[in-house]
Amino acid sequence: MFFTEVTYIGIDPTAGQRPFAYAALDGNLRLLALGQGELDEVLAFLAGQRQALVAISSPRQPNQGLMDRPEVRESLSPPPRPGRWTNFRLCEYLLRQHNIIIPQTASQAEDCPRWMQMGFILYRRLQGLSYHLWPKEDLAHQYLEVYPHASYTVLLKTIPFSKHSLEGRLQRQLLLFEQNLNINDPMRFFEEITRHRLLHGILSDEQIYSPYELDALIAAYTAWSAGTQPDQVLALGNAEEGQVILPVPALKPHY
Repeated sequence: MFFTEVTYIGIDPTAGQRPFAYAALDGNLRLLALGQGELDEVLAFLAGQRQALVAISSPRQPNQGLMDRPEVRESLSPPPRPGRWTNFRLCEYLLRQHNIIIPQTASQAEDCPRWMQMGFILYRRLQGLSYHLWPKEDLAHQYLEVYPHASYTVLLKTIPFSKHSLEGRLQRQLLLFEQNLNINDPMRFFEEITRHRLLHGILSDEQIYSPYELDALIAAYTAWSAGTQPDQVLALGNAEEGQVILPVPALKPHY
């Protein structure tokens, strides 16, 4: 994206059990929107964007069988053992080699979990709104694939705490805050911890975003990184099958 006033949007299918979580940032990392909505609501929001780069926390399509092709396997260093990893996407294999665990994408859509199937639908509907796979120079509407756990891992340089735990939420929000996102400072949570509040069980975590909001926020931040500093992001995998975009230029050998 090479425009001014681009909106950077992150969308998380939230395991297919809740409405989509979404977050939107402007070019200065100001938070424009953060919420949840059904598919049609999210699509209406995206259709109203003059210029947008959308990061979706889901594969674009089922596994295309690249890891079952001899020429692909032989190009990897070291090549995987015979019969292993044949039903993974290339990006999934590569991430797992760095100890970043990512869900396996089946070769048939009906065999994929519900949240992935919702992701497939979202991508198709986005294409109907004239969104194109990033990077396409001078196109106002583009999308890319991200994986929030991987984005958090590479920025933290370590495997984060569970996203459903309080410490995991605090860790993720603090990272985003230190990346200059205009969001709540998670350290204010500790200002409320007093002997009285602890003894009477009246602590509140309202300042801390939900796991799904935090996943949407890191997706939006990854979109911002790709749009504003494309030489500082890494595209892992095969473009035709699906690449995961990471907000760093290189990976550590092991996380």
